[in-house]
Amino acid sequence: MNLVADVVVTHRGVDARLTVPWGTTLALLGPNGSGKTTILESIAGLVPPDAGSVVFGDTVVFDAQAGVVLPPRKRKVALVTQSSELFPRMTAVDNVAFGPRAGGMDKFAAREQALDWLRRVHADEFADRRALELSGGQARRVAIARALASRPDVLLLDEPFAGLDLNVATQIRTMLGDLLPGVTTLLTTHNALDAHALADGVAILDAGQVVEQGVTEQVMSRPRTAFAARMAGRALLTGTATPHGLLLDTGELVPTDGTHFPGPAAVAIRPHTIEIAADGLRDTVRALEPHGDLVRVHCDRLMADVAPATAMRLRHGDLVHLTITGPPPAAYPLL
Repeated sequence: MNLVADVVVTHRGVDARLTVPWGTTLALLGPNGSGKTTILESIAGLVPPDAGSVVFGDTVVFDAQAGVVLPPRKRKVALVTQSSELFPRMTAVDNVAFGPRAGGMDKFAAREQALDWLRRVHADEFADRRALELSGGQARRVAIARALASRPDVLLLDEPFAGLDLNVATQIRTMLGDLLPGVTTLLTTHNALDAHALADGVAILDAGQVVEQGVTEQVMSRPRTAFAARMAGRALLTGTATPHGLLLDTGELVPTDGTHFPGPAAVAIRPHTIEIAADGLRDTVRALEPHGDLVRVHCDRLMADVAPATAMRLRHGDLVHLTITGPPPAAYPLL
């Protein structure tokens, strides 16, 4: 069984198709405004698509052509938004118990189940605190516990680390790593780290369309589009594989690991393996961006992480020569 979503929301520019194998987590990556939230809201039933269908295993919850529109309350979906959206004057434990109570569980059993979930998300110490008194990180933990306590068929997490400081985000990411296995989950993010840490698969969303989907490691390490490569923090070069390297359309040759096969090929290059040198691939500087202790130099074709002293000498439009350091990258078929 799979979660299969074919969602067309014309006024938001979304026309996307994706599949989540049952019991797995799919990370939907894309920049702000690419349509990630719209897809989640369509699956949850909050935004009616103009066309398409949404199927949970054997259950059709939406089919535009057949006229099937299951209301949100009957979809067995839990959506955790960036704002958490807890009932502000209810305590944390009552917020988490709300789902089980709505499902018919008695008050005392629902409270025990809620406390169990709060323990799982390391939030039981403020179980009796009202939601409006919680910090952002605490509220996010409670929102996740509330979602899972309702035992949904599908869990939707919309940018679950947005607005949290680094330490809190890291803690919640680790917590989700323990909770998500076995839960059919669609997670939206613009951070490749979330895909690597939490997801079995990844889909790349660009301008409302899924441009790539597959196993996380495969998509992130061997992207097929320049956009997917950028989301994975790499630069994509395409050309033809030869015994001597990747031959670009410009006639330049990029050294590779020696893997040779006929037809179009690509390499995905990490910025920390690129240096500015006296010769190499010609490229043009387009932007400079702080990146930890280094500066990321964005060029037309490649990116390079360089020391601040080197970056100080660069300006937009400068012509530079870039060379790959360390082991040559592996070329792979570009299908």
